[in-house]
Amino acid sequence: MTRRKAVGLAFVLLMPLLFAACPRNNPPPRPRAAISTSSRPAPTAAPIVAAFNGERAMDHVRKQVDFGPRPPDTPQLAKTRAYIANELRSYGLTVSFDEFSATTPQGEKKMANIVGEIAGETKTLILIASHYETKYYKDMHFVGANDPAASVATLLEIGRVLGSRKEKPRVTYRLVFFDGEEAFCEGWDDCGAENPDNTYGSRHYVSQLHARKELGNIAALILLDMVGYKNLELGRDTLSTRWLQDIIWQTGRELGHGKIFVDREEGIGGDDHEPFLSAGVAAVDLIQLSSYPHWHKADDTFDKISAQSMKIAGETVLASLPKIVARVAPKEKE
Repeated sequence: MTRRKAVGLAFVLLMPLLFAACPRNNPPPRPRAAISTSSRPAPTAAPIVAAFNGERAMDHVRKQVDFGPRPPDTPQLAKTRAYIANELRSYGLTVSFDEFSATTPQGEKKMANIVGEIAGETKTLILIASHYETKYYKDMHFVGANDPAASVATLLEIGRVLGSRKEKPRVTYRLVFFDGEEAFCEGWDDCGAENPDNTYGSRHYVSQLHARKELGNIAALILLDMVGYKNLELGRDTLSTRWLQDIIWQTGRELGHGKIFVDREEGIGGDDHEPFLSAGVAAVDLIQLSSYPHWHKADDTFDKISAQSMKIAGETVLASLPKIVARVAPKEKE
């Protein structure tokens, strides 16, 4: 048998094995190199990088919803915090907690931000964030499948993908899960604007960054909030930093998601990126508020969420990161 025929027959026989067990939402694994009897060393294969898996994200949403309502300083949120931290550790991220006490309309509340870090070659920081607590309601069983379970799930999958990469990143990535974004009162400003009843976790985290003299290292914040709706459409938040928003929206369109990343304005009135913007940090909010009919309602439930929507949001953020890094990372010395 000629060499060409032998190689062709081997390839045909191997094809079913290569594609028989491809996980859902993941590309087929690369074939292993054949064993060589040559004295020349076999070439080193490129590292396999995990792909964003929408079904895994759905599992994260389901887990959070199963915990029930998760307002700050409750056993349900403590379970959520442990779950998030354990997932991040399993991806190889370094996990820490930013614990603090907040004065709220319901008295002092113990809160904690969760931070998962992937150390880079430089001190330049890119933060990717979501809040992870649900809004408090006295007379409503509010499980917050989209607000915020879907954003938390998307951020966890982003962490898994980033943690799977073998090479050290150029910049340091921090995944931050904020506590206390939601107001305890019914409306955002119902309890007064002088002592804000909202964004407790993000405001505290910015204060800690300032105290540790790390604020100047933060090149960008990407905030995820309500990105899991089956009919996903992300308008442009009017507060966000334009150049950062432009990169993400353009990347989404390049990936074929022009109907998702649209040019209409999305006025939200405030979110966890505001304290960063006020501190001079470039920040963008990916949020579907005006066109999500189940916002802060009892029917913000698991059936409203789509694996594909979270995959679109997560993949777009991941594909945008190299472009953001190219703009903000320190230039290498020649």
